[in-house]
Amino acid sequence: MTILQALLSFSVVAMLLTILPGIDSSLVLRQALVRGRGTAIATGVGICLGSFVWGVAAAVGAAALLAASELAYRMVTWLGAAYMIVLGGTLLWKAIFAKRHGAAAQAATAEPSTVPASPWRAGLVGLASNLANPKVGVFYVATIPQFIPHGASPVLMGLALAAVHAVLTVVWFGVLIVLATYASRWLRRPKTIRAIDGVTGTVLVGFGAKLIASPTA
Repeated sequence: MTILQALLSFSVVAMLLTILPGIDSSLVLRQALVRGRGTAIATGVGICLGSFVWGVAAAVGAAALLAASELAYRMVTWLGAAYMIVLGGTLLWKAIFAKRHGAAAQAATAEPSTVPASPWRAGLVGLASNLANPKVGVFYVATIPQFIPHGASPVLMGLALAAVHAVLTVVWFGVLIVLATYASRWLRRPKTIRAIDGVTGTVLVGFGAKLIASPTA
């Protein structure tokens, strides 16, 4: 796998997971609806900074593990692939069978107990939300090592992958902020959420299966 192939492959997974309804998207959408674009943008910047922290930490950790034991590194790769398959399968299940998933997504966009009043506080809340979200940590730990080509610098590659995710996140948050006024109801529709879950789940299962079948990390 070349560096370009790694970046392109990671961008597919990262984009699909970025548009998946979750804490970060819900927080930015809610800030846009309640506090306006400036606060929503600041929140998004904080979230992106958190992504950089996770990306570098995951890459450096993977490099240390590989130096200690190639078998241990391979086991982490398999666990990461299994995580993708389980997550993808769960999303596919929700897309096909979960009738109340739309209601749950609507509840996720409920107004938070504390809404930051300034861009600085909004940015800190976005950063803290990202760093404290265990799902974000699991995503980076499970995926970043899979996209580090042999011979590439883990730190630089971690930064590059995190940058790809950050750019995609900025684009998606921009879409959310623009649509907050015009299409917020559509974003919460059960059919829309099920469609996103279905596509994301299919891709994750495919990537996970490919990782398990691959003879090398």
